[in-house]
Amino acid sequence: MKATNQSERPRVSAVATPVNDSHSLKTAITSSWAKISPCWPLKNIIAVNPISGFEDLFFEDALQQAQAYFRQKNLPEAMYDINRESIKWLQAFFDHGQSTIQMPNRHHGFLKSALKLIRFDDRIHQNDPQKIQWLQNLPHEAETIIAEAFFHLGVPVKKYQQFLTLMLTTLPGWAAYIQYRTSWADADDVANPYTITQHEYLAFRLILTCLLWPEAKTLISWYRSALEQTDIQEIYHQITAREKIYQNDLLGKISQLSQPRSPNRPTAQLVFCIDVRSEPFRRALETQGNYETYGFAGFFGLPVAIENAVTGESHASCPVLLKPTQTITEHPKCTHNSYQKGYLRFRMLKKLYQSVKYTFTTPFNLVEVMGIGNGVWMGLKSFLPIIATKIQSIIKKFIAPSYELIPDIQSIQLEQQVSYGASALKMIGLSENFAPIVVFCGHSSTTQNNAYATALNCGACGGHNGAPNARILATILNAKAVRRKLAEQGIIIPDDTLFVAAEHNTTTDEVEIFTTNLSARQTKQIIALKQDLQNSKVENSLWRVCQMDKKLPKKQANKATALRSQDWAQVRPEWGLAKNAAFIVAPRSLTKEINLEGRVFLHSYEWQKDKEGSYLATILTAPMIVAQWINSQYLFSTLDNVAFGSGSKVTKNITGKIGIMQGNASDLMHGLPLQSVYESDIKVYHVSMRLTVLVYAPKTYIDPIIKQHTILQKLFGNGWVHLICFDPKDQQKFSLQRDFSWVKLK
Repeated sequence: MKATNQSERPRVSAVATPVNDSHSLKTAITSSWAKISPCWPLKNIIAVNPISGFEDLFFEDALQQAQAYFRQKNLPEAMYDINRESIKWLQAFFDHGQSTIQMPNRHHGFLKSALKLIRFDDRIHQNDPQKIQWLQNLPHEAETIIAEAFFHLGVPVKKYQQFLTLMLTTLPGWAAYIQYRTSWADADDVANPYTITQHEYLAFRLILTCLLWPEAKTLISWYRSALEQTDIQEIYHQITAREKIYQNDLLGKISQLSQPRSPNRPTAQLVFCIDVRSEPFRRALETQGNYETYGFAGFFGLPVAIENAVTGESHASCPVLLKPTQTITEHPKCTHNSYQKGYLRFRMLKKLYQSVKYTFTTPFNLVEVMGIGNGVWMGLKSFLPIIATKIQSIIKKFIAPSYELIPDIQSIQLEQQVSYGASALKMIGLSENFAPIVVFCGHSSTTQNNAYATALNCGACGGHNGAPNARILATILNAKAVRRKLAEQGIIIPDDTLFVAAEHNTTTDEVEIFTTNLSARQTKQIIALKQDLQNSKVENSLWRVCQMDKKLPKKQANKATALRSQDWAQVRPEWGLAKNAAFIVAPRSLTKEINLEGRVFLHSYEWQKDKEGSYLATILTAPMIVAQWINSQYLFSTLDNVAFGSGSKVTKNITGKIGIMQGNASDLMHGLPLQSVYESDIKVYHVSMRLTVLVYAPKTYIDPIIKQHTILQKLFGNGWVHLICFDPKDQQKFSLQRDFSWVKLK
């Protein structure tokens, strides 16, 4: 970078001229951050619409804005310098135990700790005495620093918001992570002990800008030029065309109600998550016998945090739109002292290995001592991954024995337990004709060497597995006091009905059932159910393997899916939610006879049992919103995997144990990897389209809900989501227009 002359250097005064309009500055800061979507860390990846900050615009206009802001092909060179220095400091501050030497003074917060150290960074101030003096004279308040920077850069008041927005969107991944930390993460999260504010981040970016690019106000004209050159018409028309084809095909299949629900008592009823991966498995199970399946958001309506009594670890197990109202502790069936000792022993050995591996000198000794063993182990994992996993499991169980967990629900008042149970059953229409066995089936995934593992878990459970929520709800509904209260509400559960929890592994199609204290009759029923679940696994595994371009006989399908889950070199262990396209709110009888190809979120709902429309309102403002986030993340990660995705898994690096970078100095990548949406480096797998929502309920139910909720007005009115009503009163289908009128479909 060329040296600046005397007139181009930042002024030395501590605060030269204050901003004329403090209110404008506050508004500009708030408005600029409103354009940034959050990005969750690797420990609990949550799907997000990467341009949700533009949902106030029509979808096509938001596409154009996103093209100019985020799909930057030719940033000014000086902006790359600013980004490079920003990344270096952000990596150091947010590191969560990956680096050997920690950044000092982090307990003071981001801005204070950075300002204490930045004067030692000659890459930033280039040993220029005036720049060093300017740094030392900076005020301590972030907002005042921003005002000082605007004065030096010559940015006019009316351009504050635009310039600050560009400060964020030119390094959008890190901005997205800070949006998560400041707007979504719990303030008392022990995993994030070091604080940062939105004002501090912008102040730091502007400090770097003043020092490295005094002419940075030209960034505004660069953006204006980029926007003028943006043309999204072809992209928009392609998306619209795909949606029309899909909707016509879907509505053609759903021409009328399939056979109504049988009055006979089913063998078992299973409630799965609405996740698109549940749909083909449910279809496979229903062919095995007299089974009824339901769809419900995988946290099963329980806004709780889960704590493991053995490990002491806890996490929120509900959608990020909600905050946990209770913490439920899960205990082992037997005393947990021995299990706790085993866990502590395992953690100590793991910590010892990590410390030896990552310090400066000991890795050389580690190689000498364990080199041959590690070589053999790597060979096993590479060529015999299933055997390696079994050996690893045996060793782990020897060090820390495995255990089954039981939730302690005493912290939930009886009235609240009844409310949770009644809401769950009523929302999906399961309030009569209960089967002898009712299963709440959460889901999880199993993969090796996969930084994106939590993205394959249950989004409704905050990127965790859904088994704990299933166990809690089953425990609640098995309680005699709860059943008595439910009977007063007209929900009469037979004495011989048992609620059990289960977990569906979406990578292997294994379903684990958690049971305790079964009678002889119930044991026999569970054994039969497990056999049918095993048969469903075989059938669904074969279908899924074919989706992965491997046409294998049935006998090899299970082995192939198991191998994908254990192979540490596998970049595509499963397709996740790729090809998701629709969200159907209806009784299962509407779709039971239809092959929806694993592309649809299925939420059970019976409008006749929802007299006030309150359950439909909940479905449209919670699970549907989550589905729209998922849909948008897949859409944009496919549209541009560099701007909105994470790039290839092959070239990724983990930074600070919180996120992904490409190489060692890229932005923090904040979407899905290439392998989640592409069959190969050039062949697309996911079909980019907006979510189509189909509701089986009268229009008169839907209209008031939209009028009451701004988020629905925004999504439907601005064309982010398509809404189709299948009116049961006249069996006609209607499409909601952007002006909220209904048009009858042929």
